[in-house]
Amino acid sequence: MFSMKANAKFESYGRLLGPLEQDIMELLWDRGDSSGREVHASIASSRQVALTTVLTVLERLAKKGLVKKVKGESVFLFRPGYSREEFAWAVSQDVFKGIMDISSSGICASFVDALAQADPEELERLSALIDSKKRELREKEGR
Repeated sequence: MFSMKANAKFESYGRLLGPLEQDIMELLWDRGDSSGREVHASIASSRQVALTTVLTVLERLAKKGLVKKVKGESVFLFRPGYSREEFAWAVSQDVFKGIMDISSSGICASFVDALAQADPEELERLSALIDSKKRELREKEGR
């Protein structure tokens, strides 16, 4: 098995969102429509952060298309642009495609290893998904 040097720092490379962005997205996925002040109040209960910082991050997330900004009765409200599942699917597709350009065998082996560490029972689900996709491809070829 491949092993990285102890001083290599790769753990944050797979993260699309920064810590504050992730906290904001988690909050919006859990709560739905929220004003900037509501988001700030919730986030500020667990970390020290200025209202202006939260508002700036919300605006940046809106520009990225990850958050939608809608006019409420007296304030703008923010809501997720995608469900948590849609976001995870889209990001994983993009990440896998990018890594496949580097090494398709490497991504497959790494994925299986990571899955086995996280939840060994998911290996059975993965096996069933692979079998299903193989059948689907064979059926398409037979047409």
